[in-house]
Amino acid sequence: MILIVFTILFLLYSILIIYYWLSWRSIPEFVSAPTNPQTRISVVIAARNEEDNISDLLQALEQQTYPKELFEVIVVDDHSTDTTATIVNQFQGVRLLSLKDDNINSYKKKAIEAGIGISTGSLIVTTDADCRCGTGWLSTIAASYEERKPVFIVAPVKIVCNNSVLQIFQALDFMVLQGITAAAVFKKKLSMCNGANLAYEKNVFYEVGGFDGIDQIASGDDMLLMHKISTNHPDRVQYLRSEEVMISSQPMLTWKDFFNQRIRWASKARFYSDKRIIAVLLLVYFFNLSFLVLVIAGFFNYYYWLYLAGGWIVKTAIEFPFFRSLCLFFDKTWAMRMFFFFQPLHIIYTIIAGLFGRFGKYSWKGRRVR
Repeated sequence: MILIVFTILFLLYSILIIYYWLSWRSIPEFVSAPTNPQTRISVVIAARNEEDNISDLLQALEQQTYPKELFEVIVVDDHSTDTTATIVNQFQGVRLLSLKDDNINSYKKKAIEAGIGISTGSLIVTTDADCRCGTGWLSTIAASYEERKPVFIVAPVKIVCNNSVLQIFQALDFMVLQGITAAAVFKKKLSMCNGANLAYEKNVFYEVGGFDGIDQIASGDDMLLMHKISTNHPDRVQYLRSEEVMISSQPMLTWKDFFNQRIRWASKARFYSDKRIIAVLLLVYFFNLSFLVLVIAGFFNYYYWLYLAGGWIVKTAIEFPFFRSLCLFFDKTWAMRMFFFFQPLHIIYTIIAGLFGRFGKYSWKGRRVR
């Protein structure tokens, strides 16, 4: 019975991965031609205790090729206890807003909402305080917006890493999540996006009531908002595939912080209204859980360990074409030789994050979140 269930899950999972791979390959690369931009952009950054990162981001924004008169930068300080606000004030032209709300469950949503409230742009662009952007970031977003007329733009994010197992694993796992994000958005099967690199029309944000209805959820300033907007504009949520627009984000520095981040992401799943997303998440979770079942069953009959080893090899083979194409786009070709050996770690982490994302609590930015 165990092997029958494992085989069925394996077949369904393989079909899913091949679907993502083919969808990813189908996404056209956006190349922005010289334009006469007209769009007024407001970059909104929620920041809490980011004294080590915020300066680099603001310097990168100063170097944007987009006309200075067409964009503004708004930093919303979320009750920082370090020198974040002092550093922001050193940058001429950057608007600093201090978040006043307290005793709420979603500070980041409240911070973004406050930033949008004082913004003057028609297009809101969000990123995180620990991110870095290239000089053509805003120009490419604006060119895509003016040419293709989306109301919500999802753009790529990558994690920089050193040679530690923790940071390499984060970078590779996140890269795959980004590939799935791109494929799902492109195929209008919306499942994920990342607030480190989003753009949406200000008037559409207010049209759907902003974060109303999801403001009690600690996470989801990105995905849950995308789902709300896609309900009103199903054909105008787009993925922007371009290296020019890619954002670089910092990794978590400890395993504890890494798992807290992933549990935070997984905790949003129970609030999805689209049952197709729930079905996919359950398939992925139970498929990974089946490997643990084989490990345990092998103590009673070593025959199951043979299936475990075979499953490890075949799983890698099924996923590798998708993984390889992502490595080429995200400039991580060095990772291809490590893919096979990171499989057990990925399976364990998926099981833990999925379980605690549904039933557990986590700490984030020094706060205990329910």
